[in-house]
Amino acid sequence: MATIEFEGLDEMAQSLLKNASPEKRSKVLRKYGAKLKEAAVSKAQFNKGYSTGATRRSIALEAGSDRAVVEALTNYSGYLEVGTRKMEAQPFMRPALDQVVPEMIEEMAKWE
Repeated sequence: MATIEFEGLDEMAQSLLKNASPEKRSKVLRKYGAKLKEAAVSKAQFNKGYSTGATRRSIALEAGSDRAVVEALTNYSGYLEVGTRKMEAQPFMRPALDQVVPEMIEEMAKWE
């Protein structure tokens, strides 16, 4: 199982998210968690080897007031993301995160 949480954001984003009201924090985590899930699903196009679409269908979002977790729930999704010695990586979560996080940080930077 691969899990990506909104961790490791730069200090400004962490501070903005931490100091936001619970309602605002929950709203932004749900909004960008949904965007992250959508981006991960769209990037989960595997063209090397056998593909059933199970990983793509297994991508799920769990959003709360303090965190948003987007997971690919197949037991081999981590191997797809990072590869193995016998299989080239076909990342889909990291590119989705790289696409969505700057938008989230930009929105939070507008908060007062």
